[in-house]
Amino acid sequence: MKEHRELEFKESITNTFLKTVSAFANYGSGKIIFGISDDGRYVGIENTRKACLDIENKINDAIKPLPKYTIDIDDNTKLITLIVEKGKDTPYLYKGKAYIRNDSSTIEVGQIELKRLTMQGMNTTFDRIPSHEQELSFHILEDECQKKLGIEKLTRDNLITFGLLDKHIGYTNAGALLADVNEFYGIDIARFGATIDIILNRYTFERQSILKTYQEAVRVYRENYQYDEIQGIERVVVETIPEKAFREAIANALIHRTWDVSAHIRVAMYDDRIEITSPGGLLEQLSVEDYLYKEVSMLRNPVIGNVFFRLHLIEQFETGVQRIIASYKHCKRQPVFDISENFIKIILPVVIQDTIRMSPSAQRIYEALQDGELSSSELARLTGYGKRNILEAVKELIAGGYVIKTGSGPKTKYAVTYTI
Repeated sequence: MKEHRELEFKESITNTFLKTVSAFANYGSGKIIFGISDDGRYVGIENTRKACLDIENKINDAIKPLPKYTIDIDDNTKLITLIVEKGKDTPYLYKGKAYIRNDSSTIEVGQIELKRLTMQGMNTTFDRIPSHEQELSFHILEDECQKKLGIEKLTRDNLITFGLLDKHIGYTNAGALLADVNEFYGIDIARFGATIDIILNRYTFERQSILKTYQEAVRVYRENYQYDEIQGIERVVVETIPEKAFREAIANALIHRTWDVSAHIRVAMYDDRIEITSPGGLLEQLSVEDYLYKEVSMLRNPVIGNVFFRLHLIEQFETGVQRIIASYKHCKRQPVFDISENFIKIILPVVIQDTIRMSPSAQRIYEALQDGELSSSELARLTGYGKRNILEAVKELIAGGYVIKTGSGPKTKYAVTYTI
């Protein structure tokens, strides 16, 4: 048995265990077993009844507010197990400081995390608390309200209804984020060339209304992933990446990101994909399965989400991921969701025309090449096709832009331009 995030050993009863009590109460239930040395040996605790009273007194005197806990004694081993439950009244402080478990150690949280614990204990969110900025204007929001809601003039009552202004505390952080000018980071977009060392264009949108930031991001997307095509007598807009998916991903990033960190939402644009990375992982109550497959209404910034909903920038709370996936319903390549503790990355691939007009032999060759580049002889072994059929199929795939040829002569091989 080894120490881990939810388990700590203490050979004796000293005040150091109180930091871990704070960590468990703040972030997740855990156990502290007294009477086990650092190297895992059972040494036991003398006079376990008196020791339990000592543990109780230390917790009751030092941890504020008081967390829920239980103490069990094993009379055979003389081990004492303290079980601390995660509480709702965060932050739970020891000597005025909050703690968190970092693998098998306990460390003090920083100021940003302490503020988050405080908001959690108050059952509020970052976008609802007072803004440091109280001299704000809302011309961009007013313009959107005129277009989408028929509101001619944005009034104080409108701002209160939206949750951007509170009668008692003034403008909220949501108000600052939607104001014409603010101090928040926004979106940083880089358009890359053949390699990540080649940056063709760079766009940074910050310290402005997130509505304007959203609009600018969509504009850059259109410049790079849409083009006009004449089909018969009509001019048709062709999307190499579904606009609906990009809009949802950007809106999702703005609504769900952590705004209390000085970091941009990063948008990396490549020839074959867009990667959108936003600061902040999932909310503690939300699992990856909930995020990807269930319509669970749980917003990190509910005031911002409500404004985006009212302005028809999102169609329904918590359906953005499903709408992104639906945008690729008939596509060979699917979006990828990379979710970690500190960020969420959404990768939107360029759409291969999925009504892929391929002959059966070309389709078979294309599928065989998904695992890596192959020569014609290797393709013959995998598919059973003759050399002539393979060369005709490869020629078709190259003409369609699905496959490229590498090398020459006997070293000629073929590789797909995109994997599926």
